[in-house]
Amino acid sequence: MFIVGELINGMYNNVREAIKEKNKKIIQELAISQTKTGASALDVNCGPASANPRETMKWLVESIQEVVSTPLCLDSTKSDVIEAGLSVAKNKTIINSSSADKEKLDILVPMALKYNSLLIGLSLSKKGVPQDKLQRLELAANIVTYCQESSFPVEHLYLDPVVLPVNVAQSQGIEVLEAIREFKILSDPAPKTIVGLSNVSQGANVRSLINRTFLVMAQGAGLDGAILDPLDKDLMDALITAELILNKEIYCDSFLEAYRKK
Repeated sequence: MFIVGELINGMYNNVREAIKEKNKKIIQELAISQTKTGASALDVNCGPASANPRETMKWLVESIQEVVSTPLCLDSTKSDVIEAGLSVAKNKTIINSSSADKEKLDILVPMALKYNSLLIGLSLSKKGVPQDKLQRLELAANIVTYCQESSFPVEHLYLDPVVLPVNVAQSQGIEVLEAIREFKILSDPAPKTIVGLSNVSQGANVRSLINRTFLVMAQGAGLDGAILDPLDKDLMDALITAELILNKEIYCDSFLEAYRKK
């Protein structure tokens, strides 16, 4: 499972204060702790805390790179902020993210090619979030086709079916799971799939339980990656155990410890 640690985000109070005070220590501790607990990459999002998000993105990237070599998932709705981070990144990068709208793809696919970056494509358009599997598939197919026509390797693409909160859109969970299964038949080689896991429990009680239950169900549907909190031990234990049961890992009595040491 490709795990993107979600905690370096200006929406969180500690990160927001670190950005305001230019406190590297908090950012670097989050980078180290998420990497140690299993993150394959680190999401980097300025949030609303910065008056100059381009410079903040550069500062975040440079601060993280001082302590870890973990790939960075540069997360912004503004393409110039993403490119600011790409311009100073030394290691592998992921662009998070493009919608299925042509005007977004026209900017971000060439940018991904320029910087040899992976790309997350959302099954989302300016019309809003799709309400069923078929709408998600149509938007995902548009992204795959655009990438193929632009000579962007589909194996470098992660498709996100867009998870909605269960407390306001309960019927959408099954639509997302079915979309994950069917995204795999859009091309050969198949695009990978990813979800922003915490969205499913936004505003709900017992968030960790909802997150880990949905994650295991999504893994069973073929999910390749998730943006999540790797410091949530119960969540990570569920993820590792699901990988085992799905025959993606070899069993041993200490399989939790063995997975974490990989």
